[in-house]
This record gives sequence, C-alpha cells and structure tokens, in this order.
Amino acid sequence: MLDQMKARLLPHPIVGDVRGRGLMLGFELVKDKATKEPFDPKLHISARLDDEAFMRGLITYPCAGAIDGWAGDMTLLAPPLIITREQVDEIVGLLDESLAALERGLW
Repeated sequence: MLDQMKARLLPHPIVGDVRGRGLMLGFELVKDKATKEPFDPKLHISARLDDEAFMRGLITYPCAGAIDGWAGDMTLLAPPLIITREQVDEIVGLLDESLAALERGLW
C-alpha cells in the first residue's frame, strides 16, 4: 500500500511526503513541495481533505500542528490488517481523487 500511495500521491503538488510502517500510513500536506513550507493553519487543509475523502466514502484521520503544535497538516490511514489488494487500490484511488478535488479548490 505504501508503494502505491507514493506512486499515486507524491505527484500531487501539495503532498510533501508519504511514509508509514506496516499499514499505519500517512502523508504530509504542504504549500511548497520544494521547501516543505506548511499551509496557513487557518486553512484547515487536513480537515478539508478529510471532508473530500468522506464525501467519497473514505474515512481518514486528519492531523494538524505536527510542526510546532500549530502549523503542519498530515493525513493518517490505518486500514484493517485483512485488507485486500482490491481495497488498497480503491483507497488509494479515492485519496488521489480527494487530493485532486482539494487542489482545484485551492488554486
């Protein structure tokens, strides 16, 4: 799942990093991919991505304040250990769609 997330999510301009261990996975959302500058916390980027994902039937764990207790947005995933390849494909596809929708709303 991590390899697929890296392949599909890292090309997004707001995804700064994808990481995880086992099926505890997450990705960082950034304003500037080159410098890893975070979005203004007032934009609630991780919560907005969570809303986009939820509208598509996917529950994520939005996180904020990872840099200094205030700035920094991340999204976490923790699918069940019995997940199938088809479900991994579906989840990563929904994340890809959700990120694209969020990006359209930002620019």
